[in-house]
Amino acid sequence: MTTTVIIILCTLLLIAYIFDLTFAKTKIPSVILLLLLGWTAHQVAYIFHIKIPDLESILPILGQIGLILIVLEGSLELELNKSKLSLIKKSFFGALIPVFVMGFLLGYVFMKFGNLDFKTALIYAIPFSIISSAIAIPSVRNLSKNDREFVIYESSLSDILGVLFFNFIVLHKVFGWETFGSFFLSILIIIVGSFVSTIVLSLLLNKINHHIKFVPIITLVILIFSVSEVFHLPALIFIMVFGLCIGNLDELKRFKWIERFKPDELNSEVLKFKELIIEGAFLVRAIFFILFGFLLETSEILNTETIIWALGITLMIYIVRFIQLKVSKLNVKALLFVAPRGLITILLFLRITGNDSIPEINSSFINQSLIVQVIILNAIIMMIALMFNSKSKVELVEEAKAEELQVKIEKDEVITKEFLDSDGTASVKIHIPTDD
Repeated sequence: MTTTVIIILCTLLLIAYIFDLTFAKTKIPSVILLLLLGWTAHQVAYIFHIKIPDLESILPILGQIGLILIVLEGSLELELNKSKLSLIKKSFFGALIPVFVMGFLLGYVFMKFGNLDFKTALIYAIPFSIISSAIAIPSVRNLSKNDREFVIYESSLSDILGVLFFNFIVLHKVFGWETFGSFFLSILIIIVGSFVSTIVLSLLLNKINHHIKFVPIITLVILIFSVSEVFHLPALIFIMVFGLCIGNLDELKRFKWIERFKPDELNSEVLKFKELIIEGAFLVRAIFFILFGFLLETSEILNTETIIWALGITLMIYIVRFIQLKVSKLNVKALLFVAPRGLITILLFLRITGNDSIPEINSSFINQSLIVQVIILNAIIMMIALMFNSKSKVELVEEAKAEELQVKIEKDEVITKEFLDSDGTASVKIHIPTDD
């Protein structure tokens, strides 16, 4: 049986890799194919009486590690400089407002139609209000650079803010000034701790000479995240701060103390580290969605009682997103339908079912079927939209060249102007900073 499971797993991962390779042409989000692949594997195992051990308990662990690696991968990709401040601000509010608006609106609907108290209804509504970075980030490779960066920032921040909002509601019974004070104190603690941890991890990344150096770093990142979770601190903030700092060493060179880290040497190590994180994120994400698809029952996918609710929630997602993009003056055509639900939605629902402090509900529509249908509907709509809005390889190459040229121009420190005498000879050169 062990050999059979290994063969099946390796085959499924190779097929998942083929899905990733062909995405540029098919535009089909990998989540749909991975869920279908997992579901098909379940049917094959059932038909041929292949015994598979109980894998349900592995799902939350894979999801947690996958979330860490995906947010880290996204933050390593982002550039952090003055020119990005406007984009970061739009991304922050683009992530924050929909989480709250969708959460409270859907929570009210669940309360009215599910006969729940508002707190319980809100807890069940929040997972539907969060954009999944696990699906969004890999799906926007063929969008323009600005749109792509917005999605990376927005989806990563949506994960962080959504988890913060979820934990805040779950962990508190009474909401007063003391509650909000402790909440903001926890954010301050994790921010300070994130910078300290980043400095220590950067030193280790630079100083370790052993042939095994990245595994201990990744293990420490996961350990710090997990310990922060035990103390109910917003641990994803640490992941994002760490990724942004080590991914933007060139921007930090203006600070004298950064020279102690030998940024040029550290940069080469960061590139290797980044490659490992990208491959690790792909592996964990693929296994997670294949496993989730494997655990799905056909009746959950085709549940007619929840499909109307799934369509209604999907419509609500796009109405809120349309208003948000319009107010932010962003590219509505390219970004409207890039609002997938996925890994984080599943993870939070797993937390709900495993948390004794959250009352179990007996609802005909707030269940796993609703989650699966919302995820699939959003992914299909995003797939169709990306087919019409993605740029060709030629356009992306031209855009990259234009961006590179612009960066070179911006990095010029002075402009030399020659003033000529009346006889036509240059008499003086004045150096004028480009900022002027």
